[in-house]
Amino acid sequence: MPVFQLIQDMPIFPNASYAREDGLLAIGGDLSETRLIEAYRNGIFPWYEEGQPILWWSPDPRLVICPENLKISRSLQKTLRKGLFTPRINTAFNQVIDACAETRLSDGDGTWITQDMKKAYAKLHRKGYALSVESWSEGELVGGLYGVLIGKCFFGESMFSIRNDASKCALVELVSHAKTQGIQLIDCQMRTDHLIRMGAHQISRKEYLGQLKRFIPKRIKKTSFQSASSPALAF
Repeated sequence: MPVFQLIQDMPIFPNASYAREDGLLAIGGDLSETRLIEAYRNGIFPWYEEGQPILWWSPDPRLVICPENLKISRSLQKTLRKGLFTPRINTAFNQVIDACAETRLSDGDGTWITQDMKKAYAKLHRKGYALSVESWSEGELVGGLYGVLIGKCFFGESMFSIRNDASKCALVELVSHAKTQGIQLIDCQMRTDHLIRMGAHQISRKEYLGQLKRFIPKRIKKTSFQSASSPALAF
């Protein structure tokens, strides 16, 4: 399949089914709010490094979590019972995205979370589409994740942890809120072993796109997640 060249100021995408075998679909365009929302609702996300043009992907298969299928290991259950972390939502979005980028750089993996990406997702956050789920300990942010919420789907972007189990506890908090908010699908993009152990599973792109059509309405409402700590659900 060819890689499509996107036209600036025209926030439209080719059908995700045209993606190459490695998942690459298109190149170019911008990171405007309209284009990002259009991308996610069509099963596409940006992923590129500093110095590269914007690359748009739709991998097949896709790793997802259904909230009711979350698995919590015995060791993680012990961590939750000890109450080592306090979960919060949307109290430190910029800190979370910075920490996700810094963690990958310190691990020597490089990062796709460029300065332009940070600005774009911070804008989505201000508009009510992007959110962070955080783990705090004694006033310090020690783990968390961020992503985009559209309709009944949460699209996870990245997570970090500087304390054992801190990011896993943030995922548990996300799933807890997903159940109360009616979120049906958590997109994890690509396979990782630790997410598989927590109940994630792979589905075909065709099935994934079908679920997006089912769970994302034509008229999108912004997230109802509120900026708050969750002492009643303290880890």
